[in-house]
Amino acid sequence: MTTGLFITLEGIEGVGKTTQIDYVGELFRQNGKVVTITREPGGTSVGEAIREILLNRKDLDITVETELLLMFAARAQHLKRIIEPALARKEIVICDRFTDASFAYQGGGRGIPGEEIQKLKMWVQNGLEPDLTLLLDAPVEIGLARAGKRSEPDRFESETLHFFESIRQEYLLMATAEPERICVIDAVPDLESVQRQIHDTLLAKYYLC
Repeated sequence: MTTGLFITLEGIEGVGKTTQIDYVGELFRQNGKVVTITREPGGTSVGEAIREILLNRKDLDITVETELLLMFAARAQHLKRIIEPALARKEIVICDRFTDASFAYQGGGRGIPGEEIQKLKMWVQNGLEPDLTLLLDAPVEIGLARAGKRSEPDRFESETLHFFESIRQEYLLMATAEPERICVIDAVPDLESVQRQIHDTLLAKYYLC
């Protein structure tokens, strides 16, 4: 591998992204790669401050436009301070959510037209795209039930089933439109089965030896 590699994990709440991102990182470390694991919104001090605003259940009066702009503000800082420098160092960057989440949550969930999100994407990312996206997929009821066991719901987790159904469907539509980049992982089975799917996907993409 002569350049850095950018991998993202996507999916609704409760599908196991946090668990699996560490697994993916360890697979690459076992292959002798330098790995940067990060998340969105977040990854930088500015991004983490924005994350606090976005997830706080008390901040219920955030407009959908403000929500989207805050996501991209955090992303702009994240790209310049973390992602782009790590890729320039030829590292493996593994990110818990990226712009697909904006199309799914603010687009599918909030109803913002995709072309408006695309404008921000083009400006902020300047052509940078993930090399591979692992979409961890599970029915909404299963995902939310799992998420409910780990902590008190945040502002997004407090949304309706319909909200998350719309998000899931948007994710699956993106996977259908970009099958070479977005690989759907069935997140319903046990941990070992999910990790086997991820391992096999990375092998098939020639990212692991």
